[in-house]
Amino acid sequence: MYAEFFFCPEKRWLLDRISIIVANMEKKIIKKLQEAMGQVNLLTSLEERSCYSYDASGQNFMPEAVALPETREQVAALLRLANEHRFPVIPRGAGSGTTGGALPVQGGLVIGFSRMKRIVEIDPENMIAVVEPGVITGELQAALKKQGLMYPPDPASLRFCSIGGNAGECAGGPSAVKYGVTRDYIIGLEVVLASGEIMRTGVRTEKGVVGYDLTRLFIGSEGTLALFTQLILRLLPLAQAKTTFLLSFSSLAQATGLVAKILTAGFMPCTLEYMDQTAVQVVGDQLDRLTPPLPEESKALLLVEFDGNEGEVARQGKLFAEFVHQQEEGCALRQAKTEEETQELWLARRSIAPACLSLRPHKIAEDVVVPRSRIPDLVQLTEQLAQELDLIILTFGHAGDGNIHVNIMVDKQNQEEYTNGLQAKEWLFERVLALGGTLSGEHGVGITKSLFLAQELDSTALAVMQNIKALFDPYNILNPGKIFPG
Repeated sequence: MYAEFFFCPEKRWLLDRISIIVANMEKKIIKKLQEAMGQVNLLTSLEERSCYSYDASGQNFMPEAVALPETREQVAALLRLANEHRFPVIPRGAGSGTTGGALPVQGGLVIGFSRMKRIVEIDPENMIAVVEPGVITGELQAALKKQGLMYPPDPASLRFCSIGGNAGECAGGPSAVKYGVTRDYIIGLEVVLASGEIMRTGVRTEKGVVGYDLTRLFIGSEGTLALFTQLILRLLPLAQAKTTFLLSFSSLAQATGLVAKILTAGFMPCTLEYMDQTAVQVVGDQLDRLTPPLPEESKALLLVEFDGNEGEVARQGKLFAEFVHQQEEGCALRQAKTEEETQELWLARRSIAPACLSLRPHKIAEDVVVPRSRIPDLVQLTEQLAQELDLIILTFGHAGDGNIHVNIMVDKQNQEEYTNGLQAKEWLFERVLALGGTLSGEHGVGITKSLFLAQELDSTALAVMQNIKALFDPYNILNPGKIFPG
């Protein structure tokens, strides 16, 4: 049970189906695509298509063509052609997803939104922004900061991930503990349906309950129901001040156990991040720059931030320091003195995911969620799995909302190790659900989690979702093979 099921003999029927679909992308269709897009916006060479055949999941599927539209009308024209000729269409943001959501697993046409990257409007009075899907998250945040505004969702990949991709997967980030995730800040959409029709959903106001909430339906649908061409975002005033603390622990259990205590004590951090000892080690180069250095006996770290007006931040910081000092021995507290020190801490945190590949060439990256009080149980489980299956497993992530990133490090050339890694994934999922959790907090389902969907959702819920998919996309041309297995 893993994403590479496409190559299993039992799934030969799927390979045959892919061959049929590939045959449908014949020369006359390519010609029609060129007429709709122009030569410069349609990529057909092997070298060009190869750049769109993979994402951060580490898997590879080659499309027959890649379109780079610049307008909603071009997107609509592409979908009308796909609907007429029944070929797959796969929307793609920056390709930073880890579950294979942007992969053309059945061939077809990849639609990349990198050229639809306009910030259409920033309205400070009503605190909204209108953007195209290709806008880079970090660039939007920088533009808003100049006007004293903020867009809170902040995925680790914010320097290169796109708003459209974030919306498709309902991305989160470290600030979710206080501010929520992407779906909490998208109040309206412009989408193109599978038929090529353009539709608008939602509002530009704080309230609006006319009809069904189609905006929420599309957020997190991974491009299986419609393609985004414009998004209306809710903004907040930029926080005046922020203070950052780093807590180091000589006991892993103490670190994970303190998370729930912090929140039940009445603190409301804007960030509450966790790193285990292995995660700390892989970013040791960045952390070694700290003065004074971390205690040698550090087994885990918590990165805690408070934001707001200056008076409130100062008060929260003082109370938090007092609270930490009342804890049992084995916990060391440091407060970032400068903005440079804060940025060094965040550089280390955001570097964990790529840096862990120094341990093994491949990873099985999961973003499970459990109730905060069960984080110690989850982390203990990962330690047991690592020992029983002789694996390197590191954990880090958004402890404030129970969203822990579990990275199972493997070498796929070592068949025994890879098999053990896949077994660890299955056991991890079983235990997460038993703890009252969910299999994905912010990375979506894609293809890497689809085979496990029925373990979390009951048959009625699955049937309703598949009926919704069939209603919006009767010919299954929008990102086929994603979310639902088979």
